[in-house]
Amino acid sequence: MAEQKTATKKTTTRKAAAAKTKEADHLDAPLFDSAGSRQGEVRLPKLIFAEQVNTPVMHQAFVRQTNNARQGTASTKTRATISGGGAKPYRQKGTGRARHGSTREPSMKGGAVVLGPHPRSYAQRMPKQMRRLALRSALSQKANEGRVRVIDGFAIEEPKTSVAVGLMEAIGFDDTTLVVLPAPNFVVSRSFENLAGTKIILARNLNIRDLFTHTYLLLAKDCLELLEENFGKPTRPKGIAQESAEKEAG
Repeated sequence: MAEQKTATKKTTTRKAAAAKTKEADHLDAPLFDSAGSRQGEVRLPKLIFAEQVNTPVMHQAFVRQTNNARQGTASTKTRATISGGGAKPYRQKGTGRARHGSTREPSMKGGAVVLGPHPRSYAQRMPKQMRRLALRSALSQKANEGRVRVIDGFAIEEPKTSVAVGLMEAIGFDDTTLVVLPAPNFVVSRSFENLAGTKIILARNLNIRDLFTHTYLLLAKDCLELLEENFGKPTRPKGIAQESAEKEAG
């Protein structure tokens, strides 16, 4: 029995160590310079990229964003709003057809629409903390899959698509990529905007839909602090009991 307990403890310890190693691995993202050369690795913020992935919240945030983008301008006319219909279309008897009293009836050609769409708002509300949780979950999922790259900076002197193409090829992107900048940069934006499957976005405007529709994430190094500030977990004020306990412990 003692040997079995010892073996169980060893197995548990190994699993815990493997879990810690896996977490450490996915938080270490490849770092590249402005020319696309590998410069080692950079540690991603644990507060953002080590969140437990919450699929239901991500789905809710995605549906909310897509619904909020809908215009809701589809409209049809009812019998009260359609024109015509003042006179009986044909006599009541003798034609062999159904009885009709107005051309505005839904069964008539050019008539009204029954239960058709009307202008409405599809907007959905979602608490801020849930939206931030969805973003942290999506970013953590990208890190778990090894699809996050960090670049030290963009040394592009004038807008040139060829420079952007060379940079993407040097880093090794083979699919759609979301490039995140800390602040607006006209030269970088103009260089990347003609690349199919590549989108430029600011760190403060990061959203769940762009994360879902792009395979890779290329972060400027200066964006890491901004992500922590904008999407990190809020710090709750300490209560009186907690403060007194800390004082006694100190």
